[in-house]
Amino acid sequence: MKATVYRAVRDFLRSMDDTLPGRFEITRDGIVHDLTAPNGPHELTTAHVRKRLEGVVPEGITAHTGTPDVEDVPEGILLRHPDVLVIAWTDLDVEGSVAPRAAIAAVEIVSRSNPDNDWVGKLRDYPLMGVPVYAVFDPRTGTGAVFSDIHPTPGGPRYATRKDFVHGEDVTIADWTIPTGGLPRYQGENAGAATS
Repeated sequence: MKATVYRAVRDFLRSMDDTLPGRFEITRDGIVHDLTAPNGPHELTTAHVRKRLEGVVPEGITAHTGTPDVEDVPEGILLRHPDVLVIAWTDLDVEGSVAPRAAIAAVEIVSRSNPDNDWVGKLRDYPLMGVPVYAVFDPRTGTGAVFSDIHPTPGGPRYATRKDFVHGEDVTIADWTIPTGGLPRYQGENAGAATS
């Protein structure tokens, strides 16, 4: 997608934010539209992880939720929206989107309606964008993984290191360790689906 087309698509999607349900992201493969609004366990897990990270990161760094998005026009023209973004306050103070290389870590809570977006799409896109650490929490299975150490591959930059964890264990994201006990799980149909 050329930069001019990308910007037109991005501007259109942003104009639709208040009129269409769900959330839009732009990836190397096209547009991702998560039709389902985040549910209680997703939002509660996001809040717990954010609060736990805020308790351990030093002054000058925040575990941010909400806007702005992380966007990398020069490197593949991508627009992603992490559930939690660990970043310096000074790098968050920008007009428009945050530069992905300013991120310290991106954290995603797996969506019940579109788990491949977190386990496949973002696992491909975040190292391409230069996000050094990517942590995934999966309320379907009570598991997760932290990815780090970006290295070149024939298919583009990828994370070389994967550290799996089970909810209840301590997990290290970048330089900080947080507990994962007491995080909510999805209940009902497909709650325990396997990860990709």
